[in-house]
Amino acid sequence: MAQTSPQLNKFLWIVNTIRRYGRITREQLDELWLESPYSGGRTMPRRTFYNYRIAIKEALHINIGYDAATFEYFLDLDENSQDAKMHSWLLDSLSLNDLLSDYQGLAGRIFLEDVPSARKFLSEILKALKGNQSVSFVYRTYNVGMSHDVTLQPYFVKIFKQLWYVIGYVPAEKKIKTYALDRMKELHLNADTFKMPEDFDPSAYFRDCYGIVWHNGTPKNITVRATANQAKYFRALPLHASQREEIHDEYSVFHFKMFITTDLIQQILSYGSSVEVVSPPELKAAVITELEDSLAHYK
Repeated sequence: MAQTSPQLNKFLWIVNTIRRYGRITREQLDELWLESPYSGGRTMPRRTFYNYRIAIKEALHINIGYDAATFEYFLDLDENSQDAKMHSWLLDSLSLNDLLSDYQGLAGRIFLEDVPSARKFLSEILKALKGNQSVSFVYRTYNVGMSHDVTLQPYFVKIFKQLWYVIGYVPAEKKIKTYALDRMKELHLNADTFKMPEDFDPSAYFRDCYGIVWHNGTPKNITVRATANQAKYFRALPLHASQREEIHDEYSVFHFKMFITTDLIQQILSYGSSVEVVSPPELKAAVITELEDSLAHYK
């Protein structure tokens, strides 16, 4: 596992410390810095901290703001923005990578989820996103079992259940489509560039969806009943941003506003008897049909 550089470790420490406290003064930061493994027992000179702030903005694209009224530093990010979520994910990944490098002797006792689709083509896709370049690849569909050539103008990427997907415009079909990176072969960047439509909002594309199956229509008001124990998991890891809860003595009722897709149906089925669909009728019928089809295999 590659270890991050000593300088980057200092940047990560500063950003993660400010993120943990929310807002912090230089005096508080210095006290924590002296306890860190990066201080060498010396305080951080004001000029050094100023240079680190500039370097952090250049290297991590994170701006450390300053409130002159309270003499506090903070991360100048909209916590609900997609940029903030990406920065949070990146920081967590880099910090975890460095932490695990310090404990390589425990490799047989630390188990991480495998993300195979990130190994081969994610870096090329990200290069295409940055340069607004189209990509071409051979794609194999699971349901048909055939391969075909695709040229795609990539708009954004999304990870779902340990798999990476790229979403973009396919000129040959004149539509936006989703492709799984693990089903790609022979991918290469093309010389031509494109301009993403100004009215296209990547953060809104899957806003009313669970998973990576896009739906064109009106999202449904969905209600499910969950056992008291399952409700705890929904609270810890909400199924969707629209989630609302009504707590009862022995169960909870959760409300969502989403499209009914195969991803959502499969997720509900994964909860077994812990979750029951109350409404709408079409979602309840879809779940019942899947359960009946599954049961038929065991008769």
